[in-house]
Amino acid sequence: MTEHIVSSFDTDLKELGRSVVEMGGQSERLVADSVHALVKRDTELAQKVIVLDGPVDLLQREIEEKAVLIIARRQPLAGDLREIVAAMRIANDLERIGDLAKNTAKRVLALTGEFHPQKLVRGVEHMSNIVLEQLKVVLDAYATRDEARALEVWQRDGEVDVLYTSLFRELLTYMMEDPRNISLCTHLLFCAKNIERIGDHATNIAETIHYLVTGQLLTEERPKQDTSSLTSVAFPA
Repeated sequence: MTEHIVSSFDTDLKELGRSVVEMGGQSERLVADSVHALVKRDTELAQKVIVLDGPVDLLQREIEEKAVLIIARRQPLAGDLREIVAAMRIANDLERIGDLAKNTAKRVLALTGEFHPQKLVRGVEHMSNIVLEQLKVVLDAYATRDEARALEVWQRDGEVDVLYTSLFRELLTYMMEDPRNISLCTHLLFCAKNIERIGDHATNIAETIHYLVTGQLLTEERPKQDTSSLTSVAFPA
C-alpha cells in the first residue's frame, strides 16, 4: 500500500483492512467451534456459535459502509480502489462462512438424543481440519498480501472436493447398513456440505487476494473435483 499525501486516507484504508482481519478471525473461530460442538455433542457451544454469528454479520455491514464512504470521499484509483473492492468481497465471503458455521451449529441442536456413533463424525472432522487450515492460510495471506500462499489455497480446492465426495458415499453406505443411522447421516451430510462450501469461500478469498496484489483476475478454471452429484447407490432389494 502506497503512502498518500492525505494521511487520513492511509488511515482509512488501514482501518478497513484491520476490520477485515478482525472479521476473519471471528469467522474462523465460529467454524472451529461449530465443528467442535458437532464432534463433542456440545449443545451449549452450538448455541454460542448461533448467537455469535450476529456480530459477524454486523461487522460485514460496517465494512461495506466504510468502503462505500471511502469511495465517496476519496474517489480512489488503481491499487487503492482494489484495496477497497477486495475488502468488500472478502467481507462478503466471511459473512457467508459465518452463516455456514451457524447452520452446522443448528444441526448439532437437531441431533440431540440421536444415536451418534463417533466413527460417523470422524470424516466430517477430518475434512473440517483441512478447511480450517486453508482458511487460516488465506486470511494470513490477506494480512501480508502474500499472493503465493493464496494461490496454494486455490490449488488445493479440489482436495476438499475429493474428501466430500468420499464422505458423501460413506454416509450413504451407513444409511443402508443401519436404519438408525439415517437421521444422523442426513444431518452430517448437510454439515459436510457446509464445510465444503466454507472451503469454496476460502478459495474465493484466494482469488480476491490474487486480484488485489496483481490487478488481474484468475482466468484458469478452479480445480473442482466434487462428483457427489454423480454418485448413485443401489439399495438392497
